[in-house]
Amino acid sequence: MQKKDFRAKLLSLKQCAFTLAETLIVMGIIGVVAALTLPNLNSSTGEKEKVAKLQKIYSNLQDAFGRAEAVYGPYDEWFVNDGNDYDKIKKRAFERITEFMKYSKACTITDCAAIFDKSGTSGGDNTTTAKYNVILADGATVGFGCRTSNCDIFIDLDGANKGANQSCRDYFRLSIDTDNFNKQKYIVTYGNRKDVENNKVFNGVTTVCTAWVLVNGNMDYLKRDSSGKCPDGEKLQFGVKTSCK
Repeated sequence: MQKKDFRAKLLSLKQCAFTLAETLIVMGIIGVVAALTLPNLNSSTGEKEKVAKLQKIYSNLQDAFGRAEAVYGPYDEWFVNDGNDYDKIKKRAFERITEFMKYSKACTITDCAAIFDKSGTSGGDNTTTAKYNVILADGATVGFGCRTSNCDIFIDLDGANKGANQSCRDYFRLSIDTDNFNKQKYIVTYGNRKDVENNKVFNGVTTVCTAWVLVNGNMDYLKRDSSGKCPDGEKLQFGVKTSCK
């Protein structure tokens, strides 16, 4: 009786088990699904890291700028005797702001300029403008291109000579300019809200996408098709359509 029971139980287990062919089919299906979804997941994760990195750099720059003004006075008064000596202006702005920033290295154009499109296919780079730069602890490069009262700040999230070196992907731009609400100097996103509200495209327009990332917390402009529409058929618009989800 015991042998019969054992054989019956073994037969029952065999009937419940998967065959090798069935197992291979299931594994194949899982592989196909993984191949389709993993690239999107990796892309999404990479974009989230870039968003967080840019937001952190922006916050640190705002803090450093505020501290510099507290010590050296209003920004517009830093250069009253400099005339058009842009090199002196750049250097002074760079030294006073970065004095209150944590960075691993200060460097010049030849060492680590924040580069936009090194290949030159989308407007060249800013290596002639961002003469004074710093490399942050996370590897990002921040360069200062100041002229009189206004100052552009170039950010290469991957660091010089690394990554895509493309506007709106790993290269972004801020500006020290007048805030329209309180008429004081701040590090701002170069008046980009109006551009986005007018439904201007983001292709290569660094100032527009910088504002988009900082305010909306995503890089969904990269998900648009050639007509500027998200996969759902709608266009991104500041304050209206802020995500391609």
